[in-house]
Amino acid sequence: MVKAAVIGATGYAGSELVRILSSHKDVELAYLASHSYQGKKFSDVYPAFYSKVDLPLMEDDIEKAADVSDVIFLSLPHGIASRMVTADILKEKVVIDLGADFRLKSIDEYKKWYGCEHYGQSLLPEAVYGLPEIHRKEIRGSHLIANPGCYTTCSILTLYPLVKHHLIKKESIIIDAKSGVSGAGRSEKTANLFCEVNESIKAYGVTTHRHTPEIEQELSLAAGEDVRLTFTPHLVPMQRGILSTCYASLADGVSALDVDDAYRDCYDGEPFVRLTPYIPETRYVRTTNFCDIAYKIDERTGRVIALGAIDNLVKGAAGQAVENMNIAFSLNETEALEAKGGI
Repeated sequence: MVKAAVIGATGYAGSELVRILSSHKDVELAYLASHSYQGKKFSDVYPAFYSKVDLPLMEDDIEKAADVSDVIFLSLPHGIASRMVTADILKEKVVIDLGADFRLKSIDEYKKWYGCEHYGQSLLPEAVYGLPEIHRKEIRGSHLIANPGCYTTCSILTLYPLVKHHLIKKESIIIDAKSGVSGAGRSEKTANLFCEVNESIKAYGVTTHRHTPEIEQELSLAAGEDVRLTFTPHLVPMQRGILSTCYASLADGVSALDVDDAYRDCYDGEPFVRLTPYIPETRYVRTTNFCDIAYKIDERTGRVIALGAIDNLVKGAAGQAVENMNIAFSLNETEALEAKGGI
């Protein structure tokens, strides 16, 4: 059995991790930590887990977590994980960081977009970007996995085949993405109260959203050259889910068949990417680890419109983290992640 620790277990992503791990046949929950609820039982905070996960919530101590676990999930705000993770821990344990501290390869980019210092620069070369469809080989055997952001997972997967196969004009990419309110976390914020978000939709982080450099980093690697794009996120009054609508101008001479071939080349056989005959909707992937993708060619304008949908708390956070754990420990990649969507 793989013994697992979750630090930040009572946030939305952390509690989703506990939900998935508690049903994983090859995992034993060994350490749950919460700064806000230390001393309580996990089921005191989330009564739905009564008699299923009654573990006490411990302090946010990665050393103590490492003493009793094989894998440590960090579900914390940015700026904390880089202070916690050490080379000595990584010699023996696998750390999967759901925050942003090890996603960007450039310290300067991290400081620019996140506005804080990074305390683990020496560990960055060890960090693997945990998007299995692109980096599965590197994830296998890695001890430091940077779990991608939710918007980034959806947007990168939706655009990756087009960029990798050089089917679009890279300077033309526009991403219009929408997320449920759980993407903003569980902390108390006036802007996220029911009366503030219900019956409304709003853009935020216009030109400044922190997932922008992450998307650009991965698409630039795929293209073999710098990619700069426009990314605008929106908050919609639903609990969970992300829909990314991505626009780009087709390169000269590219046909619909070329686009079909590119998506199938990249995703045929992938367990959690579904190329759908219908336009994706967030309700079809709710509580699942799927990313649904569809694409249309607009012959009139010469553009491709590619759409992706995920559950921001599963494929966009906890589910993908468990998928990364499964790969790193040579377990069945789909274990505990085979739930199907509904209406």
